[in-house]
Amino acid sequence: MITRFITEVNTKFNPFSMQSRATRLFLSSLPPNARSAGMQINTSLLPRSSTAPATLRIKFKDGKEMTLDGEKLGIKGIVEEVDRHSRALQKQADLTDG
Repeated sequence: MITRFITEVNTKFNPFSMQSRATRLFLSSLPPNARSAGMQINTSLLPRSSTAPATLRIKFKDGKEMTLDGEKLGIKGIVEEVDRHSRALQKQADLTDG
């Protein structure tokens, strides 16, 4: 997964819920040095009895903001959406660098 262009990740989920699995896996797939590299990661944990859906918001360097539903997309869908936009930003950066 290309994380170089991600500037902010906001999550809110119930860690005990199976519907939050994709959100948890996405957080675990971020590199260990993400915070030191400038990525802002905000996580809010809901109580065990909460039935609120998990939310995942991702902001990119170009200002685009994605709100992804991990319950519908799953971890593969989330990674695919993030990589699709990151590849477009990578292509744009390659063209400007010459």
